[in-house]
Amino acid sequence: MTIDWRTRGFVQPEPVTAEEFLAARHRLFDGPFTWPLMVARESALDHNVRVLADHVQKNGLLHAPHGKTTMSPQLFAKQLAAGAWGLTAATASQVMVYRNLGVERVLLANEIYDTRAIEWLARQDFAELLVYADSPRGVELLAGKGFRVLVELGHPGGRTGCRTADEAKALKALVDATDGVEFAGVSGYEGTQPDRDGVRAYLKGLRRLAEELDAPIVSAGGSSYFDLVTDELAGMDARVIVRPGAYIGHDEGFYARMSPFADRLRPALEVYAQVLSTPEPGLAIVGLGKRDVPHDLDLPIAPDGLTVTGLQDQHTYLSDPGGLVRPGDVLRFGISHPCTAFDKWRVIPVVDDDHIVVDLLTTYF
Repeated sequence: MTIDWRTRGFVQPEPVTAEEFLAARHRLFDGPFTWPLMVARESALDHNVRVLADHVQKNGLLHAPHGKTTMSPQLFAKQLAAGAWGLTAATASQVMVYRNLGVERVLLANEIYDTRAIEWLARQDFAELLVYADSPRGVELLAGKGFRVLVELGHPGGRTGCRTADEAKALKALVDATDGVEFAGVSGYEGTQPDRDGVRAYLKGLRRLAEELDAPIVSAGGSSYFDLVTDELAGMDARVIVRPGAYIGHDEGFYARMSPFADRLRPALEVYAQVLSTPEPGLAIVGLGKRDVPHDLDLPIAPDGLTVTGLQDQHTYLSDPGGLVRPGDVLRFGISHPCTAFDKWRVIPVVDDDHIVVDLLTTYF
């Protein structure tokens, strides 16, 4: 990796390698950086990885973190080193990234109909590759190529997946009758249920289906309900693969409210931005915008005494009733929804608790 004028958030007119940059031990607030800038806190990342690794190991589960959250090879390496079975993908493009990074086990948690992507996948030599199907057409396109198929169970009004257990059983029978494909198990996504009771009911149905089909693998578990997935699926004869990914970055908004481990995980992403104007009492304008910070679920989280009231392309409106800030101040903001934070930055400095840059994350979006 080269750090130069193309690296957003860095003031580096002469190119240097990542190794040279890190050897300088730059501090965040007096180093070669410009605002806004998103950073990741090393201690929080490492803590969050350990929390999930301990949880899955204690409960006899396998963990395939959803790589779409970060698409960062450095973070994939942390997760795999902590014992992750492999990585989950949502698209063939993500699988291609994983393949080129040397990831050996991949769960493609989505239907695939792109024949060019199917042909490419069929040529790869993964130690284990699992793909979804929820229709006869999907099975037909996978036929003859050696794919191991997870039949996906959905629910009415949900996302993808067979709408009933009977449909899933019929699809499993079709897989069994089709040359060149193998039934690997069942899978699903519980996060589209309206509440925790709905999640439990769905997971009980998924378990019942898996037991009736003698499924070798059962998979579920986004980042909001993996506690219920553990309650309902742990202890099965099948291999149970859970897929939470957002936990590694956590946040101070959506997942701070929704994660079952909200009291154990730590927000790892911080965005620093500078006050540009205080044009009237109680209002500050900050150089932080939609290109820099997630805004699909919540606005950025401001320091105590301040509130973000609006976000534009390059500006944040900040309510400041106490007159706490002035132009030029650099403020720290929390984020909500890590899945739409990492994709905004190609290089993310990792800082220790003294704000010294100790690593650089790259992302592949």
